[in-house]
Amino acid sequence: MPATDDLELLIEAARNAGEIARPYWKADPEVWDKGGGQGPVTEADLAVDRMLHEYLLSERPEYGWLSEETVDTTSERLGKERVFIVDPIDGTRSFIHGDHNWAHSLAIAEEGEVIAAVVYLPLRDRLFTAVKGGGAELNGEPLQTGQRSDLDGASVLAPRQHLTDEHWKGGSPKFIHKYRPSLAYRLTLVAQGRYDAMFSFRGTWEWDVAAGTLILTEAGGQVTDRHGIRPRFNQPHPQLDGLVAGCPALANGILARLK
Repeated sequence: MPATDDLELLIEAARNAGEIARPYWKADPEVWDKGGGQGPVTEADLAVDRMLHEYLLSERPEYGWLSEETVDTTSERLGKERVFIVDPIDGTRSFIHGDHNWAHSLAIAEEGEVIAAVVYLPLRDRLFTAVKGGGAELNGEPLQTGQRSDLDGASVLAPRQHLTDEHWKGGSPKFIHKYRPSLAYRLTLVAQGRYDAMFSFRGTWEWDVAAGTLILTEAGGQVTDRHGIRPRFNQPHPQLDGLVAGCPALANGILARLK
């Protein structure tokens, strides 16, 4: 199956997800705490997850499945050549608070590498797409990362607590700090060149970053964990040791400064 065909499937699924999620937004959806520091989940997350699981696996029954809102059947997905890696709503807290910056994040990985990816923000009508080796686009227009190499003055998307001196050799660089709650959206904003880099030093779930990783790398960027190791997807424990992403020169500069 060509990755371009898989991309078309993901685009259709993402747009369908937006149609399901929109009516719940600002409509006081039911919310649960997943416990264990995992954060909230809403009835919208679950409704989107059910639709994606049914629709995508009906179209590709031979593929595996990994989603934030589905119980993980590890042994089953590890035996599949290709696997869907899905976050039904990335930025659930934003969704609950009535903010626009939440996204549907859909990816397909093959032998550890993402080959097709979509990040869709339905309320902003921003459709980020990528195919391995085929570049990345926003609403059909090519994406290209910035080329900044100096850390001081670089605009970064990161949690504020990651900018304290304790994380950095010689103290924190003089970044221009911004924040977006959706990891997938952060990666696409860097791919778009609107920000220079993004990073997170916490454990990072695959479903949050699989799609955005391909989009950013196809836009000319670099994505690694906090130790400079390129991520592999569909792992037995689907979590990365943090994430550092940006154009290669800047991303490598950040990695070199980390304690």
